[in-house]
Amino acid sequence: MKLLINEVLQKVSNAKTKKEKIRLLQDHNTQALRSILIVNFDESIVSMLPEGTVPYQPNDAPLGTEHTVLEKECRLLYHFFKGGSSIAQTKRESMFIRLLEGLSAGEAEVLCLAKDKQIGKRWKVTRACVEEAFPQIKWGNRS
Repeated sequence: MKLLINEVLQKVSNAKTKKEKIRLLQDHNTQALRSILIVNFDESIVSMLPEGTVPYQPNDAPLGTEHTVLEKECRLLYHFFKGGSSIAQTKRESMFIRLLEGLSAGEAEVLCLAKDKQIGKRWKVTRACVEEAFPQIKWGNRS
């Protein structure tokens, strides 16, 4: 069974060494994981959503029965960032809330933290670690 992105981030966070963190990121390499990490760590990616807490109803369905997973929904992420799509702001925000409400509580938390570039505050994952794990990622601004 594939791990949810919050579960991968937790495993990486629990790893004792940078080498182990890199191996875990590579072992669980998916388009969704890379997309979330890019959104979080690439300063050139700017959220078009209000910063802070999102007013949504967390999905309380038992794990494994939730409606959707970030692995399937990552293709929608471009709607929420500058240069992605030109939909009305109210539609963008309601789409984001609908997306969050369809995900498990853990994956919704990942997405909320990534939009505000806060994943590193919740899990011990750094941009340097991500860059080493995925050298093929093309970053916007080099910082």
